Amino acid sequence: MNRAIIFAAGLGRRMLPLTGHTPKALIPVGGKPMLLRVIDKLAAAGVVHMVINVHHHADQVREFIDRLDIPGLRFDISDESGELLDTGGGLTKAAALLGEDQAFFVYNADILSNIDLKDMAACHLRHRPLATLAVSPRRASRYFLWDSQGLAGWENAVNGQQILCEPPRREPLRALAFSGIHLIEPAIFGLLEEEGAFPIRDVYLRLGSEHRIIPYQHDNRLWADIGSLQKLRMAEEMIRDHPGMF
Repeated sequence: MNRAIIFAAGLGRRMLPLTGHTPKALIPVGGKPMLLRVIDKLAAAGVVHMVINVHHHADQVREFIDRLDIPGLRFDISDESGELLDTGGGLTKAAALLGEDQAFFVYNADILSNIDLKDMAACHLRHRPLATLAVSPRRASRYFLWDSQGLAGWENAVNGQQILCEPPRREPLRALAFSGIHLIEPAIFGLLEEEGAFPIRDVYLRLGSEHRIIPYQHDNRLWADIGSLQKLRMAEEMIRDHPGMF
């Protein structure tokens, strides 16, 4: 599995004023832009071809990628400057760049984690699902719901909204928070019905009953979603307290 798409197009509104002049993916965390942290992590797991979607301050991300000099790595840009397409629409737009011959990683550029991507890939190869989602049993506002068969639904813990894959499963469901990292088979492109901007979550929930989507549970102690200034400070502390882990 040597391909990946990195979602780096987000507006980062909760990180203003930093994102007023810098794309969220290029904000330094522990002295290193998050996008470069993700690139290095994927490269260490054997990924050599990375597609990066861009929207907010797209030119800055392009220039950053153009300046990178990492032997053996190939980069492509999926340009969403005209319209931000969310995770599902962004994936659809990048389909031709990702190819049809092997599974690929999907990695949010704001995720800091010591997750073992090689082990996640091995898990995916053993079970051969349509998609493998990195999850953990941490506190969150939204959860994917799982049973012994795989994905069974989704839940908003704040307002109680619940969406179950059809038909609903009868066994007890386990709520696990999504960690912003997936492994997806290219077969998903032939199953997409949605158009325009849409979240990949909706695709998973629609396909969950007929196509196997499985969890990859990882240790959540060294994981951070850098989606706000407060979370940025927490990530800085995590890097400081655990040098060499990221």
